Amino acid sequence: MKEIISFDDFSKVDFRIGTIIEVNDFLKAKKPAYQLTLDFGELGIKKSSAQITNLYTKSDLLNRQVMAIVNFKPRQIANFVSEVLVLGVYNNEGNIVLLKSSNPSKNGEQIR
Repeated sequence: MKEIISFDDFSKVDFRIGTIIEVNDFLKAKKPAYQLTLDFGELGIKKSSAQITNLYTKSDLLNRQVMAIVNFKPRQIANFVSEVLVLGVYNNEGNIVLLKSSNPSKNGEQIR
């Protein structure tokens, strides 16, 4: 378990729902990954890198709503700038399973 944080610390993290609108192979990544383009409504279009090629095809991901953290500093990964962190959890086989809403939501909606 990680260190205990305050609610104020947690409230600084901006969790949002976004829709994946474009998926490309990330050929320069060290591990197999996709470059994702996501629509966050009023927050705009953001990009992310995700190592999820074991469980998801590009067509599986297109138009899928996912949860992401949108207020991390952008991170340079090879020749790509990742602006948001798409959230997932490891399954029993060690693959990342994306977190998503159980019902469609408005893009950019804050997760509370």
